[in-house]
Amino acid sequence: MREWRAFLEEEDGMGVVEVILIIVILISLAAIFKTQITSLVNKVLKKITTQANKI
Repeated sequence: MREWRAFLEEEDGMGVVEVILIIVILISLAAIFKTQITSLVNKVLKKITTQANKI
């Protein structure tokens, strides 16, 4: 029972599997929302350009 408790309390940091899963989730979200992200970035860049021309 002590070994099980020690295992649960162990905090050595994230492992490789967890990091890979996070990367896969981020890539899949970016692929799903690609058009919305592209549209948002284009709007922001256009606004930056128009504001820079006013200066």
